[in-house]
Amino acid sequence: MTRLSNLTLRNLLIALHDALATTLAVLATFYLRFEGDAFFDRLPLLLRILPYFITFSVVVCYVFNLTTTKWRFISLPDALNILRVATVLTVALLALDYIFVAPDVHGKLAGPNLQTTFFLGKITIILYWFLEVFFLSGLRFAYRYFRYSRMRYHARTDGASPALLIGRAADAEILLRGIESGAVKHLWPVGILSPSRADRGQLIRNIPVLGGVDDIEDVVADFARRNKQIARLIMTPSAFEPEARPESVLMRGRRLGLIVSRLPSLESGEMPRLTNVAVEDLLLRASENIDYARLEALVKNKAVIVTGGGGSIGSEICDRVATFGAARLLVIENSEPALYAITEALAEHQTGAVIEGRIADIRDRERIMRLVKEFKPDIVFHAAALKHVPILERDWSEGVKTNIFGSINVADAALAAGAEAMVMISTDKAIEPVSMLGLTKRFAEMYCQALDHDLASQTGPGARPQMRLISVRFGNVLASNGSVVPKFKAQIDAGGPVTVTHPDMVRYFMTIREACDLVITAVTHALAPVRPDVSVYVLNMGQPVKIVDLAERMIRLSGLEPGHDIDIVFTGMRPGERLNEILFATEEPAVEIGIAGIMAAKPNEPPMQSLHKWIAALTPAVEHDDRATIRAVLKDAIPEFGLAGG
Repeated sequence: MTRLSNLTLRNLLIALHDALATTLAVLATFYLRFEGDAFFDRLPLLLRILPYFITFSVVVCYVFNLTTTKWRFISLPDALNILRVATVLTVALLALDYIFVAPDVHGKLAGPNLQTTFFLGKITIILYWFLEVFFLSGLRFAYRYFRYSRMRYHARTDGASPALLIGRAADAEILLRGIESGAVKHLWPVGILSPSRADRGQLIRNIPVLGGVDDIEDVVADFARRNKQIARLIMTPSAFEPEARPESVLMRGRRLGLIVSRLPSLESGEMPRLTNVAVEDLLLRASENIDYARLEALVKNKAVIVTGGGGSIGSEICDRVATFGAARLLVIENSEPALYAITEALAEHQTGAVIEGRIADIRDRERIMRLVKEFKPDIVFHAAALKHVPILERDWSEGVKTNIFGSINVADAALAAGAEAMVMISTDKAIEPVSMLGLTKRFAEMYCQALDHDLASQTGPGARPQMRLISVRFGNVLASNGSVVPKFKAQIDAGGPVTVTHPDMVRYFMTIREACDLVITAVTHALAPVRPDVSVYVLNMGQPVKIVDLAERMIRLSGLEPGHDIDIVFTGMRPGERLNEILFATEEPAVEIGIAGIMAAKPNEPPMQSLHKWIAALTPAVEHDDRATIRAVLKDAIPEFGLAGG
């Protein structure tokens, strides 16, 4: 009923076209097969049968989606549906002839030999199949070609930039489709350079593969000799694979004075769109393959709250949640400019989610409890935090107020509101912590662990629904607020120097998009029908990156030489920093959960009674900014702090 109720005038006109096409196919078949009197002898019976057959054909066309497919996007699956329709109708004619019609017409048609013939016959039925395919597909493909030609004409004439596409044929083909459909504008591809030898010498949607990625200079020079200046290089996702040497592509393009753009990942099903190539695009390992259907199944039609929704992590979670089909989204943020920016950005995406933004501080327990209770969320993502290590080393009390008491407020509010899950964004600095950031995040993890454990232990009739409380740890994300990459970019743009704290400093990096998608993936594991016995998840951050190597690489990617054009200055380690971040503590076993990019940890789980004792001790210490007591309480709660040399 839903498909029928969605039919439009356009669909009805398509149905009329298909009915006329079938009518013409039948009449043309008879006219070509039978000549003279034989045709006119059969015509009266044919005209009696035809209305019923045409009605049947309209139903068949609808069942095989011909009625509801837009002609401008007709493709191979639609051509196969046309063949299926023609085959079904041909079989129907065969049954009609052999079972119903022929027995009644024996002896009724003029001519001495008609006693032994069928009304249609095999040759007629075979001829009909070919004509049916022709009449159903002819106008469709003619219209498709008309639109294709018009789009190509506009793409070439409306100020489009001649461009070389870099990447494998499969990626280039998707971009070419985007250009033909009008999704990507002001771009005219003149050739493809592929890292795959199998692609070379081939045509992809009539665009030639001119060579490999090492042939950029030769191809650009060849077009210049023919007065066809290439203006852009477009890097598809496969152009960022190691064998394609993306750094070389970027540097060569810049040396040639070309605009270098990229086509973002195609796996999420988003509309192809071009963006500038950022240096951070070239600094990463290959991303994990995300099961987007799994994420959509979790989020679709749910009510979701994101605290700290205006921050770099929180805003990306908001965007992903809305993209995956959340019905309602409440963004909680204590910065008015950040809240305005994220709500405006979400509104522009027009995802269909009802977006609400509220100013609130997670330290304000009463307001958080009230907001969450009124909204009645299914899932709460807790991304609000103070996270800059040097700042928290100066202001311990503020870190405790936000990262510990604020997290407790959010967890308790989610539980009181009956949420299915509360997800705390944690950090790899919570592992054997040496900083106030790590200590406060680890304490918040322990509170969520204890509350999750208590809920799991509740059994019996009338027990409270078991909400899951989980924490997800990961390291540095590129382009987040305070990340080293935008800092280095700003320093390079300013002419240097680039400041690095220590020549042996090592960190893990991943993109904000991948981190947030994996966070949501972790929730799908935590909410599995059989409750997993883990509540702390750790994202696979790949191989660690030496910060000084990162700085040198970014300088070179900017077309400059480290030590000559831009100096690198070592400023010394800051309070709370360590040289090497770790993903698992010494006494913290890692657990495989069967999901690429995510593992679980089994850290120490103090009981809730102990946590309440520590919280009670922290409250007056924070009020009086008593650093000695704060340190003593946190060392008692987190013994591994002492093991790390804190």
